[in-house]
Amino acid sequence: MRKKWKYCNNENNEEVEKIEKKFGINKFLATILANRGINTENAEIFLNPKRHDFHNPYKMPDMPIAVDRIIEAIKRNEKTIIFGDYDVDGITSITVLKSFLQDRGLKVGNYIPNRLNEGYGLNNEAIEKIAKENYTLIITVDCGITGNEQIEYAKKLGIETIVTDHHEPSEVLPNALAVVDCKRKDNEYPFRELAGVGVVFKLIQAISQKLDLDEKEYLKYLDIVAIGTISDIVPLVDENRVITKLGLKLVECTRNIGLRAILNDIRIQQN
Repeated sequence: MRKKWKYCNNENNEEVEKIEKKFGINKFLATILANRGINTENAEIFLNPKRHDFHNPYKMPDMPIAVDRIIEAIKRNEKTIIFGDYDVDGITSITVLKSFLQDRGLKVGNYIPNRLNEGYGLNNEAIEKIAKENYTLIITVDCGITGNEQIEYAKKLGIETIVTDHHEPSEVLPNALAVVDCKRKDNEYPFRELAGVGVVFKLIQAISQKLDLDEKEYLKYLDIVAIGTISDIVPLVDENRVITKLGLKLVECTRNIGLRAILNDIRIQQN
């Protein structure tokens, strides 16, 4: 059975023509872009995203607080653990943040809850284990925004918590040291559809800027960030599209041993 593609005509023919002429694409593609809300102002980022198209990470809620606290932990070599989710977004979030912090000289642990026995997110039993191992700082990735009770419990045990998440918060935010989530009601960040690993990427970008590091120190993780972003099925527009476009280019020549092994196993040719 042969299939025939159909698309809705856009009533704003003038905008379609502008897109068509400015970017040298045919009317069919220009109409699809216009139908999706892409215009001459934002089509460049959509079609040809570049590394300078990332938004300012410090517009995210509590980002300066989180950055300063993590830099303090690095300087003091504080016992720090990353608490993540068990899905691809959570695992890539842990991978990126842990690798980045270890490159800064901070030895960090990680905790991924058992899906069957513990379920999603923070839990008191895990907090107790973390406390017994003398950790004093927890950084959550891809979870934590609804862990109010568990974060209070961690506080009682002498552990501070930084939350990085991309899920919708409840009416009351957790009483953490910092809550970095662009779905907060007081958010001023221009894009709110990042995956959890996307939020982590913005965190390491912000730390890199504060420490005056070369931008390659955070851009080199875009292969892993792209995989987590795509796997979490977030809309591939705006900053997610920048992450994905640049990240897939890095996947082709990745130096990550695990990712390279997967590519070899599924017989994808690398450059």
